[in-house]
Amino acid sequence: MWVSGLTKFRRTAIFTGVSNLLVIILGGLLVIEAYPLCDSQYVVPFVLVSVAAVVRIGVMIQTGIAQETTAKCILQCPSDGTVVADPVIRLERRIRYKKWLWWSRLSMVVLVLQVVCATYLILKTTEYFSKDRTSSGCVLELDSKSSWWKQKLLALFMVMICFVALVQCFIGSDVLKWRSFYETHDKAWKHHYREVFDHGLRETLCCLGRFRYMSTMEEDEVYSVAQLLGDLVAYRASGTGHLELLAGLVLLQRGRKSSESFDECIEAPEMHIWEAAALHKFAEAAYTGPLLDVGRNPFIFPCVWLHRQGVLCPWRRSRRPVLAGDNWWRGHAAAFLKYVNLPPEVLRHGRINQVKCEAAYFVVVLHSLRCVVITIRGTETPEDLITDGLCKECTLSAEDLAGLINCHHSHSDVRKSVTSSFPHYGHSGIVEAAREIFMQIEGNPGEHESSGLLSTLLGVGCECFGYEVRVVGHSLGGAIAALLGIRLYHLYPNLRVYAYGPLPCVDLAVANACSGFVTSIIFGNEFSSCLSIGSVLRLRAAAITSLSEYPRADADTIFQLARQFLYKSKCESSEITSAQDQSDYYSGAIPIEDLNHRLCRSQTEISTIGNTEEDIQEFPLWSEATRCGRVRSDNSEFTNYFASEGNSEHEEHSLWVGDRTKDQGDEIHDGEFTNPFAADVNSNSDLVSHLIDVVQTTENEAASNHPDIYLPGLVIHIVPEPKNSHNALWTPFRLRGKENHYKAYIADREKFKDIVVSPSMFLDHLPWRCHMALQKLLEARNAQSSDGTSLRE
Repeated sequence: MWVSGLTKFRRTAIFTGVSNLLVIILGGLLVIEAYPLCDSQYVVPFVLVSVAAVVRIGVMIQTGIAQETTAKCILQCPSDGTVVADPVIRLERRIRYKKWLWWSRLSMVVLVLQVVCATYLILKTTEYFSKDRTSSGCVLELDSKSSWWKQKLLALFMVMICFVALVQCFIGSDVLKWRSFYETHDKAWKHHYREVFDHGLRETLCCLGRFRYMSTMEEDEVYSVAQLLGDLVAYRASGTGHLELLAGLVLLQRGRKSSESFDECIEAPEMHIWEAAALHKFAEAAYTGPLLDVGRNPFIFPCVWLHRQGVLCPWRRSRRPVLAGDNWWRGHAAAFLKYVNLPPEVLRHGRINQVKCEAAYFVVVLHSLRCVVITIRGTETPEDLITDGLCKECTLSAEDLAGLINCHHSHSDVRKSVTSSFPHYGHSGIVEAAREIFMQIEGNPGEHESSGLLSTLLGVGCECFGYEVRVVGHSLGGAIAALLGIRLYHLYPNLRVYAYGPLPCVDLAVANACSGFVTSIIFGNEFSSCLSIGSVLRLRAAAITSLSEYPRADADTIFQLARQFLYKSKCESSEITSAQDQSDYYSGAIPIEDLNHRLCRSQTEISTIGNTEEDIQEFPLWSEATRCGRVRSDNSEFTNYFASEGNSEHEEHSLWVGDRTKDQGDEIHDGEFTNPFAADVNSNSDLVSHLIDVVQTTENEAASNHPDIYLPGLVIHIVPEPKNSHNALWTPFRLRGKENHYKAYIADREKFKDIVVSPSMFLDHLPWRCHMALQKLLEARNAQSSDGTSLRE
């Protein structure tokens, strides 16, 4: 029985315990030998090191007991999640987890103590050898006449304390293997990681000044996000580790099909591109915090942000508008106005909040263009991340879809398709945020005497009666803008929404119904356009299947592939350029190093887009700035308010990824690393078939439990133009990104159901990249129009 109990221990924990025990024995012998002869100043370091080793072993024992208690408590959770027992077990589980966590952290404190004691002993020993050793009172009176075993004993002790202190710095605090308790129980792994994510999120929020989250014991929004994240790592039950999942993502990235042709796709209408480019500045300016400057100016962002906030000119404070939640010098209002280059009087209302599901927004009135612009900020604060994480579906009410159901100026087929397909679903966090903003700017629509902001601006006889309404936002802000626009459309028929890089937030019927007034702009391979529970589950299953089909997936290869995913590759694209390369790669005929050399030949990353959309409405706003479908460049009002600043803010910057290849809480150890994919292909066929069945089951479960949600409105996909392959080979790599030209096509929203793993999937989501692409699109179309005019002349 003791043998089976011993298998629960990590090999590193056994090694650490034996090493500390040896330090205790050696230290005791040296203290016994030296105490009658040496001064106390030379004996104390040996005593301290030995006592630290004793404490270390004691803490390891307590950590193992707490870890076992925590694991057993998690295993007691009912698999059906009954409502009656869940609150009690949830509280006990959280207490047990905290107890284990504090013992683990005490182990880290003892480690620091051991390092300090070992350093002190080495310094004292060095001091002894640097002095004249003829006098008595030395450590062990080591001289030429000393016993040889004393010298060997001291040398071994010094080596051991240095080795143990160094090794323990790279070993986690876990004593037992979690897998020895959870095995392949899917529910146990889910509950375990729910606690891991829940406490991690709360501590992170506490470090950022949100102390109230640490004292909350009931299930709140943080636990909802942790519950979702725990469900997403259920692959741990099958023996798949985090690094193995990353390795599978790399294989998906390499095995991705080449870009599809866009010959049959319809180019986006010029008016949509023109107005989207003009309004993008407002969506980008909503990031009034330091996040916008961190991405653009990674080294001097504090100075740039303080300058943008108007700290250097406090005498202008009284002239800046007052926003709810703004700082005392009204810096967020100053930052917004400075970026859009508009006077203070145009900013009529706004809010800068740090509460979940309450997004920051700004309301701007442009009299010269007869337009009211509502811009909603994307993800910038931890509360915004919580809103993003509340991505489980919720039912949309009739009030949420009022712009589609009660709209008399829309097509009857649109109203019929929405009313006949109830219930409808949406992203719960985004839906709640859109409802809250609607109440802020419009009030209760059932009250005829509503004093909402938009009613007081756009009502009959009011200041902005007859003005156009534009609602814009980037990322999370774009998705909220779409839901807000759907709710406001029946009240303001001249309303249009532009969402840049939004999250999928509505079901298919609603997404198609709002295509007449909502436009989603997607740039490149940005991940946000495909981010949903269903797409993440499908990506997870595809990565595991891809790794299972790879015959050479040993531990070293997995670490190498995971490292390639965690660090930014020097190659702009990681596609396999030919069917032969792909066949050789998966068969193991060519090594990874040779394949990497082939992969760096320069490829064009273009995501798939779909078919056409009909009945695209003309936009009356700025119609005087166009003639025969061509933009007039001499429109002074448009240039003053919306023209590009022409500065260096559109330059691309690299994002550094932390030097991290392992998770401390889930590292792969020699003792517990079990790779189910290392067998030969022929002998592994049953495993592959089993995993494919698991993947299909997971997809069916995701489809039934989590209905797919889609990008709202008309989807326009901006992609780089394919370059001449002959010229690309002779172009330096560092210059290729700056030579890109772009095309904008009307895309099928079905093409954005699954996440495309690409090296640029995160960088393409940066707002200034989309802005730059829109500007280049307009320049190219203006150049083509000028060439056509000159030829006709």
